[in-house]
Amino acid sequence: MKLFTKDFTFDFTRKTYIMGILNVTPDSFSDGGLFLDRENAVQQALRMQSEGADIIDIGGESTRPGAEKVSVKDEIKRVVPVIKA
Repeated sequence: MKLFTKDFTFDFTRKTYIMGILNVTPDSFSDGGLFLDRENAVQQALRMQSEGADIIDIGGESTRPGAEKVSVKDEIKRVVPVIKA
């Protein structure tokens, strides 16, 4: 199986890829909202990359039990600044 992006092809038949999870939510159960600040989030993403992450999943909505739904607009406001940085 292959996944094509604009600049890269992930070939899952040739390699196991490592994904880092970066939560930019105030109610994250795994990191307690440590990465709400864009600069902190970017530094964490770079740290994950230096530690071997091939993919960074930037999450803008918590999946913890009981978490409130976030509008698409709010989720975009959370993740896009980090992606652009």
